[in-house]
Order: sequence, then C-alpha cells, then structure tokens
Amino acid sequence: MRFRPEEAALLAITAVWGGTFLLVHWAMDHSGPWFFVGIRFLIAGLISVVIFRRVLRGIRWRDVGAGVAIGVMIYLGYGLQTQGLQTIDSSTSAFITAMYVPLVPLAQWAVFRTRPPFMAFVGAGLAFVGLLFIAGPDAFALTLGTGEVVTMISTLPIAAEIILISLFAGKVDLGRITVIQLLTAGVLGLLTMPVVGEGVPEFSWIWVGCAVGLGAASCLIQLTMNWAQKSVSPTRATIIYAGEPVWAGVIGRIAGERLPVTALIGGALVVLGILASELKLVRRTPAERPPDR
Repeated sequence: MRFRPEEAALLAITAVWGGTFLLVHWAMDHSGPWFFVGIRFLIAGLISVVIFRRVLRGIRWRDVGAGVAIGVMIYLGYGLQTQGLQTIDSSTSAFITAMYVPLVPLAQWAVFRTRPPFMAFVGAGLAFVGLLFIAGPDAFALTLGTGEVVTMISTLPIAAEIILISLFAGKVDLGRITVIQLLTAGVLGLLTMPVVGEGVPEFSWIWVGCAVGLGAASCLIQLTMNWAQKSVSPTRATIIYAGEPVWAGVIGRIAGERLPVTALIGGALVVLGILASELKLVRRTPAERPPDR
C-alpha cells in the first residue's frame, strides 16, 4: 500500500489545516466571524492573483461559474462554522462538523452515479467514529441552540465543496478557479457583515497576523485540493481530510496541551480509516478457490 503524490499532497495540506485552529481561536477574541472570514479569503485571493496573474487573461465563463460555485460553498462552510463557534465549544463543533464525512460518499453516489467501493464506506465510517472520539463525551450533550443549528447547516456546504471540486476538476483552469473561488468567498464574507449587523473590529496586530497567515494557508489548501482531486475521488479525499483534528491534536500536544485517552483512540481510528479506504477486496473466482478435502 502506498500513497500517490496527489494523496500525499492532501495529507500534507490536512496537516496545515489542522495547524490553523489556534490562529482562528486567537482571532475570534479580536474580530467578528464574517469580517475575519472575508478578510482571510480576500488575502488568499490576492496571493493567488499574484501567482496566477498570467493565466487570468484567458479567463472563460466556465472558469467563472465553477469558481463562484465553489467559492459560495467555501464562504458558507467556513462562515457558518466560525459563526457557530461564537456560542459553542470546539468539541461540540467538531462533533457536528464530522457529519460531513458520511455525507460525501452518499453525495458522490448521487452526483457521479457511481457507487464508491465498499472499503471507502468502511474507511468513512471509521473516520467518523474517530472524530466522535476526538470530540469527546461532552459533545454528545447537544441542545438545539443557534450555534448547534448553524454548525449543523455548515456541514452541507462543506460536503458540497468537496463534491464540486471533483466535478469541475480537469474541466477548468487550475489557477483561474483558485483565484475566483477565494475572492468569491472573501467578498461574500464582507458583504454579510451589514446583513448580520457585524461591524469592523478595532485594529489589532493579532487578527491582522492571523488573517495573513490563514490567507496564505487557505491559498495553499484550496490550490492543492483543486489539483489533487482531479484524480482522487471525493470519498477518498474526505477520509484524508478527516485527519485534520488529528493534526490539530498533535500540534496542540506539542504546544503543551494534554490529550485525553479518547482523543488518542479517535486519532488512531481516523488513521485506520484512511488506510482501510485504500484496501481493495478481491473476490475469488471458482477456479481460484482451494479444492475440497
């Protein structure tokens, strides 16, 4: 069993993804969620414009449509999840967000009309259970408050983003779609501020630094997802993405946080899910069966 370069790249950006949790947590003490989501993705979009400025001259309506569709999902997924974190703790958020893991194989089946391999469902199931262990027992004590409902809704665009990236992969230019989806998410985030009554926060080097750092990370993450999911199925990619809280826990451990035993078990299950999804069941033909004794 070995990972292809595209899968290895997804593993790498999942580690980067996991490392962004602390930055988001710090930023929320100094900024509102929609402003931060908007400025973060605008910075990511501007970085991508610098990188892909040459290919933007030949932009097509197909690139625009695909980029906007994915950008809307990024905006809704990140925005609603960040909004939910204003009133619920991270363990509850992780538990609810984990719902997207079993959603994607079913969505892939519905969109692409091809049933994922059996081991892909096994892998998704192991990863989902692992995420529940990571969330901890407190996450199961759910009440249908605003934070819980908003976070639950965020799982739908998160799953849709993964499906759309695979749907458009190979049909549009990589650089153009990356620029458009990031700028779309950023602009929509800022436009949401007056709608929800959120104001511009006071200047702080903390939210500025976090926004720049997460903007660069977001550019790298989305670019890698757009490239790798040309050949990695949505279900397989989702199982790999499920390792994000595992990396967050590892980084937290390095930073001095103590992880409960259940979180360690959960991390092991997520890793096991990633490995299981790579396995393929081989059925024996009658000629291959051992003779009766």
